[in-house]
Amino acid sequence: MTTTHAPTDSSTAWGGLIDPLTVTTARLLSADAVEKAASGHPGTAIALAPVATLLFRNHIRHDPRDPEWAGRDRFVLSCGHASILLYTQLHLSGYDVTIDDLKAFRTLGSRTPGHPEYGHTAGVETTTGPLGQGLATAVGTAMAFAHERAEFDEDGVSSPFDRHVWVLASDGDLQEGLSYEAGAIAGRMSLGNLTVVYDDNDIQIEGDTRLTSSENVAQRFEAQGWHVLTVGLAADGDIDVAGLDAALRAERPLDKPRLVILKSQIAFPAPNAVGTAGSHGAPLGGAEVANLRTALGSDLEPFEVPESVHAGIDDVVSRGAELRREWDARVSAWREADPVRADRHAAFLRREVPSGLAAAMPTYEPGASVSTRDASGAAIQAIAAQVPGLWGGSADLAEPNRTAITGGGSFLPESTSLGTLRGRNIHWGVREHGMAAAMNGIALAGGWRVFAGTFLVFSDYQRPSIRLASLMQLPVTYIWSHDSVALGQDGPTHQPIEHLASLRAIPGFTVVRPADANETVAAWAAVLEKEQPVGLVLGRQGVPVLDIPAAEVAEGVRRGAYIVRNTATPDVVLIATGSEVAVALVAADELAAEGIEARVISMPSREWFTAQSAEYRELILPASLSARVVVEAASSFGWHDIAGPAGEIVGIDEFGLSAPADEALAARGITVSHVVVAAKRVSTRD
Repeated sequence: MTTTHAPTDSSTAWGGLIDPLTVTTARLLSADAVEKAASGHPGTAIALAPVATLLFRNHIRHDPRDPEWAGRDRFVLSCGHASILLYTQLHLSGYDVTIDDLKAFRTLGSRTPGHPEYGHTAGVETTTGPLGQGLATAVGTAMAFAHERAEFDEDGVSSPFDRHVWVLASDGDLQEGLSYEAGAIAGRMSLGNLTVVYDDNDIQIEGDTRLTSSENVAQRFEAQGWHVLTVGLAADGDIDVAGLDAALRAERPLDKPRLVILKSQIAFPAPNAVGTAGSHGAPLGGAEVANLRTALGSDLEPFEVPESVHAGIDDVVSRGAELRREWDARVSAWREADPVRADRHAAFLRREVPSGLAAAMPTYEPGASVSTRDASGAAIQAIAAQVPGLWGGSADLAEPNRTAITGGGSFLPESTSLGTLRGRNIHWGVREHGMAAAMNGIALAGGWRVFAGTFLVFSDYQRPSIRLASLMQLPVTYIWSHDSVALGQDGPTHQPIEHLASLRAIPGFTVVRPADANETVAAWAAVLEKEQPVGLVLGRQGVPVLDIPAAEVAEGVRRGAYIVRNTATPDVVLIATGSEVAVALVAADELAAEGIEARVISMPSREWFTAQSAEYRELILPASLSARVVVEAASSFGWHDIAGPAGEIVGIDEFGLSAPADEALAARGITVSHVVVAAKRVSTRD
């Protein structure tokens, strides 16, 4: 059932909750910053200044003097276009965001960019902007907090791990399909540590939301397992601060995420801009900013912060310091109660890799036929046994992706009778986008090494979240199996062609396509050493294990490329990835029989190879050796720099087809004979 709070008059409702002058200052700072930048989204920031002020002063647990404090709640501005709302609130709460930073809003090199950027501005918990991403990321953070609480303080009544995730979301956030996936995940996981305040202002860029939506948002979220409350406008048309505060303090089911549907008027109280689509994404203009000052009864100069508001900043800082002291006391008591557990938690936060892990990883005998997805599954078991921070799942594909942690249990609330919050296997359902976004939130929570699997072709559904993981450089691992037309009879809808090239095009992202089982294990070891997003691209079919010493494999994979077959005076070099390395090796043998000497290079990761020294790159792939053939069962796009002007690419530049694996590969030209013919051509060119 949805609870509705009766409206009150904002002029009387704010007393004792928030300072009206602070709200006025926040509204004017937002308007002034957008006006100075001649760019931005002022309407939401002006209207919701009372909301942000209430949250940062009365509800969110945070310490402005230590934005990285582990005991803090998290606040996510999912409607990232309203970034000036957050920057203004950070300034007025005592964070390291200055008036000069507000004046530099949206300018080159400023600490206040157009959308919030993680790691760039103190107090920004995640990069937001693409609508729906903030909400879905917050779901992951709430999951991580629940899992951490269960893993390290399951029996505690008042735990230092009891942290809350707060989200401010817009109509656009809730219209994105991602929000449906995220909402369903949060409801299924019973994330009572998550609160979303939905700014229901009836306005989008194109006009009234009735142009695009007719759904009952409350009923939608209730159906997904959320506790829903509604807060109407105050009698004067402003935010009902008292009603919102009461809704946030009201008793509620602790096993449900909470949605507060908050009515507002965009740009209120600017007299001509209020309720208009134009105020969403453009400056109000000097005249209307002056009208706003009049409506607020303010004679503050642009970017002026009154002394009494400065005193309020000190109050927020003092509140944060007190919250920190209380938390430190709880942490001390928790550590004293179980020092071994505390040490284990400290190692978890550092994402330590146990010294004995390398010896525990699986190894494979040369000549055996093993699929790289099977080798990845075995590596996951070995890592999970020693790294408690490893957890993950798949988009309803745990068996074909080989992602299930044996004996790990399911991450689900106890009330389901299907798992516990200590469970290490996440059942995402067929929600690739929600899965990828939540992974970002899990990584942002700290400590965890999260992975998630699906078929490579469905990475398309994850791309916006992969891009954000790359922007933030989060240590998330994607497991993509069924990596080529070799998956066979499922046909072209399931056979990836252009995906490797497009994923490699994402700045800051690493693609690893191992050649065999031992390379796959080495790839997992390398992933654990690096704090970056990585996609492991794995095959379904068995491939021969190469006869290469384990140390060479480990070093070669870590460097992104290495020589797997050499000759003193190569006539041609064959560069391959994944299952095609075996094809290149057979081709090299056939070429040798005809007097053509071939060097074969396995290049599991273009990105890791590019990061090596010029000397190493020249050692592996000399500039003088221009007779080159690249072999990969995917689009040739993106390989021309490696092949060079005198080289060729044996790839697939058309969609696949439904046929058994070997027949599909042959039909699309991934054969030894095609590689041999190409090598002969390039080796005879001047």
